[in-house]
This record gives sequence, structure tokens and C-alpha cells, in this order.
Amino acid sequence: MTRNTARSAGTIAVWLVRVAICGWAACCFLQTAQAATPQSNQIDELTWTEVRDRVAAGATTMLIPIGGTEQNGPHMVLGKHNVRVRILADAIAHKLGSALVAPVVAYAPEGSIHPPAAHMRFTGTISIPEATFEALLEAAARSFKQHGFRDVVFLGDHGGYQKSEQRVAAKLNKEWAKDKACRVHALLDYYQVTQTAFVATLRSAGYSDYEIGTHAGLADTSLALAVDRSLVRSDALAATAKESRRDGVYGDPHRATAELGQLGIQQIVQTSVAAIRALRLESR
Repeated sequence: MTRNTARSAGTIAVWLVRVAICGWAACCFLQTAQAATPQSNQIDELTWTEVRDRVAAGATTMLIPIGGTEQNGPHMVLGKHNVRVRILADAIAHKLGSALVAPVVAYAPEGSIHPPAAHMRFTGTISIPEATFEALLEAAARSFKQHGFRDVVFLGDHGGYQKSEQRVAAKLNKEWAKDKACRVHALLDYYQVTQTAFVATLRSAGYSDYEIGTHAGLADTSLALAVDRSLVRSDALAATAKESRRDGVYGDPHRATAELGQLGIQQIVQTSVAAIRALRLESR
């Protein structure tokens, strides 16, 4: 081997060592970053032993987010409620600090299938019977009671099934009246704030009731933009008529913004957290 060849081999060897060290350092960094990442509150992202340990450590409130798969005008996706309630439930759980979040209930009563009525008049909507919906909520609550959760909270993102939530909660609480291990709560405040305080906030900002609307209007669209802009099709929003009930729009969404929606998101989360804390105290 010549002197130049040996020198080149030595240079390559040093370079390989440096690469190996950099790779090791990067691996350590990633492991540290992963270890520092807060553990999810979503039970479908946890193992069963992680959920068990969280419950044992005091996370005994289970939030059941309820959405629905329905039309939301030409400018918003069918899963708007599902995405929104998952994100908001996670924010509520984070602020509570002792709560976990169940998978989203994406199937809900949306009107008669045949003949089609209400949202079922629009392609893509999924509707299940009210009795089936209530049976699903009941079974989920019973499951979480079995696993040691002391408070099960229904978070309904849609107005059409609020009474179903109440019926299921009342039925189970009556059955468990002498068993203080678990209580079920239909948290109507979660939805009602979008119809009261958020509407009042939009009015005070100069928006009319006509614009605010009741479905797929300015309020609804702003909330969607605030949680995930991809839920709204900007081109379709621009082309949407001011109010086209034929297309499933009840209101005028044109001036909707994520900034307006963020005001509503804050109200929903703050109101829900305060209500859940009060309910937990009452059930003890």
C-alpha cells in the first residue's frame, strides 16, 4: 500500500466514524424527543395497560365525543362533526388533566332513510335509528364503568341527538342509583354554548342572524376553519349562494374565518371544563 493510499484509507475511516457518531446522536435525539412528547389522551392511541395505569393514577373521567356523518353544504366535508369533536374533546381532556377520550361516535340519527328526510336527502349522509344510537352510547358507558371510570361524559357536537344523550344518562344513573362507582353525564353545555354565547359574540362583532345561520352558515363554517382548514373547500365556499337550503346551507358562510371560529372554540372548551368539574363534584 502506498503512502497516499494509506492516507486516503485513514481519511475514509475517520469519515465513517464521524458518520456513525452523528447517526448515534440523531437516534438519541429522536428517542429523547419521543420520550418528552406528552402521552396521548385518546384511548385508541394507547395500549390497554397504559389506559389501566392512567385510570389507576386518577384519570377516571371518560369523554365520549359524538359527531355524525352528514352533509354540510357544498363547502364543508361530511365528517366535520367528527373531526371537530375529537379535537375539542382532546383539548377539554388536556385542561381537565384527569380525563381520557374515547373514539368518536361517527354514526348518528340523521333522518329517515326511506323515504329520505332531513340530511338523508343529501348523498353521503349516514343515518342510524335512534334506538340503535342510544344502545351504542349505553353499551359504551357500561364498558367504561366496568374498567373503573367514575364519570362518563357525552360530548355531542350535533343538536339532533341531545335528548338521546339525556335519556341514556338518566337510564343508567337510575339503574346505578345505589352504586356510587360511576355516573353518566349528558353535557348539554358543550353544544348549547355554540347556540348562545358564540352567537352573541358574533352578533356583537356585527354579524347578522341571517349570516350566522343554523347549519353550514358563518358560525358553523368558522368553527370548522378554526379546528382544521382542510374541512372547508375555499373554492366551493366562494361559489356558495348566500343561503341555499336546496344545497343544505342555512345561513351565509362567506365571511367565515378561523379567527371568528377560535372565539367559539375557546368558549366551548372553557364552558365544558367548568361544567365537568362541577358535575364531578356533585357525583362524589
